[in-house]
Parts: sequence; C-alpha cells; structure tokens
Amino acid sequence: MAKLKKLDTEIAKLIELETDRQKNSLQMIPSENHCSPAVREALGSILTDKYAEGYPGKRYYGGNQIIDMVENLCIERAKKAFGVPFVNVQPYSGSPANFAVYLATCEPGDTIMGHNLPDGGHISHGWKVNITSKIYKSIPYHVKKDGYLDMDEIRKLALEHKPKLMWCGATAYVREFPFEEFAKIADEVGAYFVADIAHISGLVIAGAHKSPVPYAHIVTTTTHKTLRGPRGGMVMVTEKGLKKDPELGEKINKAIFPGGVQGGPHEHQISAIAVALGEALKPDFKKYGKQIVKNAKVLGQELVKNKVKIVSGGTDNHMLLIDLTDISAGRGVFLSDALDIAGITVNKNMIPQDPSSPFYPSGVRLGTPAITTRGMKEKEMKIIATWIAKTVEEIKKYQLPTEKEERIIYLRNFRKEIKVNKELKKISQEVLKFCKKFPLPK
Repeated sequence: MAKLKKLDTEIAKLIELETDRQKNSLQMIPSENHCSPAVREALGSILTDKYAEGYPGKRYYGGNQIIDMVENLCIERAKKAFGVPFVNVQPYSGSPANFAVYLATCEPGDTIMGHNLPDGGHISHGWKVNITSKIYKSIPYHVKKDGYLDMDEIRKLALEHKPKLMWCGATAYVREFPFEEFAKIADEVGAYFVADIAHISGLVIAGAHKSPVPYAHIVTTTTHKTLRGPRGGMVMVTEKGLKKDPELGEKINKAIFPGGVQGGPHEHQISAIAVALGEALKPDFKKYGKQIVKNAKVLGQELVKNKVKIVSGGTDNHMLLIDLTDISAGRGVFLSDALDIAGITVNKNMIPQDPSSPFYPSGVRLGTPAITTRGMKEKEMKIIATWIAKTVEEIKKYQLPTEKEERIIYLRNFRKEIKVNKELKKISQEVLKFCKKFPLPK
C-alpha cells in the first residue's frame, strides 16, 4: 500500500484499521471469509480499467483479446469445479445472478416458490419487500418447528399453485438441502428447479455437501463465503437444464446482458474468481471444506453442552443459529453487540417462527469459514464456544422493551454498559491473544 499511503492517507489508514480489526478478532459471520492475497492481487489489477460489454468473442468494445482469455479461463474452471456444461461468470453478486434466472425462465405474473425469509430464506427468492414479489406471484414455503424444511408443505403448495420456478437455497439454513426431493416435486409440476448454493458452493466443491447438479436445472452461487473468492456471482445450467430447454444458457446470457440486469462485466473481479476457483480445484481445498463442517459441528455440540440453545440442535454445514427465546424474544441484538465487544463478530438473525421482528430478532447467526481459513480446528471450537456461552450469560439481565419508543434509549444505555463490562473485556483480551496464533492468509 506504499502508493496509497502516499496519495490518500485517509483511506490507507482506514484499510489498516479494518485489517487490524479482522486480524485481532474472530470473524464468524457465515457469509464472510478471508480470501488469499493472490485473489486480492487479481482483484486490484489493471483489468479494472477495461470495458468488456458482451461475451468472449462477441464484445461491443475493442481491445478485449486478453480479457476474453481471462473470462474463458474462469468459465472453464467453474465448469470443471462444479461439473456443469454452461456457466456465466459475469454477475456482480448473488442477487443479480438470481434475477437473471427469473428473466430467463419466467414472464411477469408467473408463480414462483421460495424459502420464506424469516424461516432462513433469501430475500431474492420472492420475499414480499423484494422486487421479485412485485413482478412475480410469490408463494413462500417454511421450515418445521425442528428447523428442517417442511417437504410435505412444499409438495402441497407446488401441487396447488403449479409454480413456473422453484428455489432451493437459503441464507440461514443449517441442514443439508434435500435436492432430490425438490427435484421430484419440481418435475411433478413441470417447474424449473433452481438451487441457490451461495452459502455452500465451497462445501459442494470440497465434497462436504451433496451437489445439486444432478437434480437442478439451474444453479446459482456467490463466489465468496465458503468458496473463499472475491464478491461476485455465477449462474450455471446443468445437463438436466439443457434437456428441459436447449436454449437455456443463451437465455441466461441475454438476461444478464443486454437484458437489463447489469452493464459491463467487472473483469478484474472475474479474474479473481478464476484464481479462487483454481485454488478450490487443488486437493487442499477438499480438506479445508470438510474442516469447515467438522468445526461447525463441534462448535454446535459445545454450545449445547454449555446450555446455549441452537436451532435444530446442530448443523450439517458451516452455519449455526443460536436461539435465545428460552431467555426472551428479541435478544439477538444484545448478543451480537456483546460478542462484538468480546472480539467475536456475528450477526443478529431471525429464527424459524420468531416471535420478534427482523429489526429485533431472537437469534444470532454464526459460522466457521473464516476461522477455519486461519487454521483453527476442533480444539479451538471448544474454546470459542466457552466464550460465546459466557457472553450469553452477560446479556441475560437485559430485556427488550415492548414499546418501540423505549427501545432506542434502552439499547443506547445497554451499549454503554457492555463497553465497560469486565467479563466481556476479559474475553476480548483472551480473543486478542488467541488470534495472534492464527494469522490471516499471507
């Protein structure tokens, strides 16, 4: 950062501060990870200077001979990693990738089905405030009390509403996705079956989670999270998808550009995705993906041992959901803020059938991708679980007021108190010492 420090000291200082924050605390938001310096180097390369609307061999701008090779290499690596015949690597992120799928498969007013957001689904799968529910008729499905997908309800809704498109995928679901069952239901009603594996794509490549490729018509993903790349997205079409519609790949391409989802591709980002996919194709990545799941399972077991309630009692992937309703509703904000003071970064999150609201949810979402990247294993998960359990104890005396007007003042006072909480300050010092043993990727 020598040139940046010289030319823009303010931004350089902020980057240094964020580096220190990540280095000296535990990043446990399950949608975050630490990508390699090689990925970051590609992301910050001169490729950011090039306009490249269109696709390899069919650009609207000149000078794209090298860019075409970059994008084609990324496509080939993605095809190899996931075992698919078609990939578009241009989506800026997950939501544009998903929106392209709608445009390629549906007409305005068509019925679609997706995992209900408060039950752990993603906003782009038809949630009521998202544009997808305004353009399409959205039928949400749910999870059961035990936290598992309610496949009986999903089949019943599909038979009743005959959706054009069915999503499987989530932002806060801790169990393995039953892709086969979804495929059977989608085939029964003639729907496109789309698997959004944004959270688990790295686990799929590593063989730590089953692949949706034999069952789905389309697969979408982001490229960070468990894939450990830069922030970006991809849309893949499977052999099954091409059998349903041989033009499906071309329809996806047209939906992304020039169909209106986005403009020129970010080729520096695509080059960094290619680097991440190259890393994911190496044998060590399989060990890494499986270690993520091992760590999450042990972390869940240890939390339960420490009397911390978690949704469904465990996990099959990289993610856990702490359920605080046994204390009281709406405590997710207290625990996420307290853990931040303790040096553990998580996010407040709704739990299935949450009695509270998205602004004041009753749960916390946490995961193991980033801490596994730093080299932490089962032994370290037991230590982290103890810190989390101690932090839960420190927030038990706080109760979210029922009146909205009182909440702002109450939370302001709560945050003042936890900043000087002796137990949390003690944990933060232990976390700081602990982090020095596990440096960020170099």
